[in-house]
Amino acid sequence: MKITVVGSGYVGLVTGTCLAEVGNHVLCLDVDPAKIATLQQGGIPIYEPGLEDMVRRNVAAGRLSFSTDIAATVAFGEIQFIAVGTPPDEDGSADLQYVLAAARNIGLHMTEPKVVVDKSTVPVGTADKVKAQIAATLAERGADIAFSVVSNPEFLKEGAAIEDFMKPDRIVVGAEDERAIELMRRLYAPFQRNHDRILFMDVRSAELTKYAANAMLATRISFMNELANLAEDLGADIELVRRGIGSDPRIGYHFLYPGAGYGGSCFPKDVKALVASGREQGHAMRVLTAVEEANEAQKRRLVDKLVKRFGEDLQGRHFAIWGLAFKPNTDDMREASSRVIVAELARRGATVAAYDPVAAEEARRVMGDTPGLGFADDMMAALQGADALLIVTEWKMFRAPDFDAIKASLKQPVIIDGRNMYDPAWLRELGFDYQAIGR
Repeated sequence: MKITVVGSGYVGLVTGTCLAEVGNHVLCLDVDPAKIATLQQGGIPIYEPGLEDMVRRNVAAGRLSFSTDIAATVAFGEIQFIAVGTPPDEDGSADLQYVLAAARNIGLHMTEPKVVVDKSTVPVGTADKVKAQIAATLAERGADIAFSVVSNPEFLKEGAAIEDFMKPDRIVVGAEDERAIELMRRLYAPFQRNHDRILFMDVRSAELTKYAANAMLATRISFMNELANLAEDLGADIELVRRGIGSDPRIGYHFLYPGAGYGGSCFPKDVKALVASGREQGHAMRVLTAVEEANEAQKRRLVDKLVKRFGEDLQGRHFAIWGLAFKPNTDDMREASSRVIVAELARRGATVAAYDPVAAEEARRVMGDTPGLGFADDMMAALQGADALLIVTEWKMFRAPDFDAIKASLKQPVIIDGRNMYDPAWLRELGFDYQAIGR
């Protein structure tokens, strides 16, 4: 099949590349010439394990190409994926200007029937707006060309996006005409050879499904963080509690790990957008409002522990941070807990040496001008002369470090672990003042 993907960011690039991998011909559009130049030269603008090799392989095979030419990309694909950004507006609602601009461009340049697929995470009712935008643009041209709009939300985890796309647990498609349904069924047939994973539904239900999924996962995280904080006060161990409730099949173990708060491009934005959607309809989303508030407080939890240990005034103190990305296997710094932690430490007069194996360059870009923040070239170098080590992102390389070397490098053997990576009893036997989340 010939497919156009509008937007070559995280979702667009993964979608286009994976569709090319199974034999389709895919043309990806982006209005950023620098990004397209990078892709055409064999690089990728994001970090995602396995993606760069897959991009190069499909470009070399002639199945995947990139362009800034809007008219050419509209002409190319019978299916037009819209995978542009939907950043939060000032009130938390999703900003649809890029989605609607893409819709207008499709209406402006299409000369034959198209199936337009909303892949971006968008509020309920967006497909209607896309349809209206394309219809209005066609009317301005005096053109009568058939088209349909489909909702096909993505469920990709950063760091495991290729696996998620190539072996999906479900494919949600909101479509209301037979031609679009048949095309989407053909498109996704290679990804469900073992059994049918595609769920067809009405468009609005598909749009809400994406927000509902992310909001549910965010709720589990904030709930566990709240329980972990209470466990500390009560003298309970949240790890044992996690196992106890996770063994209930109605609950399960997924997303029950307490930590330093969730971040990234999806959960914070989608929770805000769903709260905003509720507000527009006159529904107060009380649970999700609490989820958001709990998460913002949790991002300061590690600093609270430092303040309890070293005092309110951190002037003259120096701390090491391991991990800056919002999660491992990505360089994504959007809404990362590290940004809140570093800013709060700087506000209190402390200096920081930070290390991340992948996200250091992006971290320099987004917070490199923070007073007192420096970046170390390796994890052990970050520890030199630090009053304590803070672990913010659970990279695998942090799982089994040389604790003797850590103790020798730190001024004081203090570890504040925001991801519960180590056994508390063992660390205390080694002579560390080890503080985790809820343990």
